[in-house]
Amino acid sequence: MTIVIISIAISGVVGAFSLIAARSADPLNQTRAIALSQLYFDEILSRKYEQNTPDGGVPREEGCSIGPEIGESDREDFNDVDDYDGLDESPPLDADGNPVDPAYQNFRVQVAVACAGDNVGLPADDAKRITITVTDPSDNEYVFAGYRGNF
Repeated sequence: MTIVIISIAISGVVGAFSLIAARSADPLNQTRAIALSQLYFDEILSRKYEQNTPDGGVPREEGCSIGPEIGESDREDFNDVDDYDGLDESPPLDADGNPVDPAYQNFRVQVAVACAGDNVGLPADDAKRITITVTDPSDNEYVFAGYRGNF
């Protein structure tokens, strides 16, 4: 009787440990996903709002267009926020086109940009929503969004 009770208890404990062990990488992957999204946000938000916006943003360029202009097919040519729309990189690269730290090799980063001023109480053409989706090696997706205003 004692052996049966102990074996039932041990099987429950082993089951709990296997569940915990399977999830042990999740916090690390979540932290890395946040770091990757911040890396991409820093780069994207440092760019101009529109192609013809002068340095400093004044005078403001009216309108909201999405997508790279002719001749801006390579990331090093991206000079405004919407050029990043449709970017899909695996493994992730830095702004110079170099692979990010080897720890991120099995991650994937996707970027979408949309005119979305009305989401933040502005005219639709006055802000762009940047959505960055990071997929970790376990196929968990982390979605981050930020806005770049036309100011």
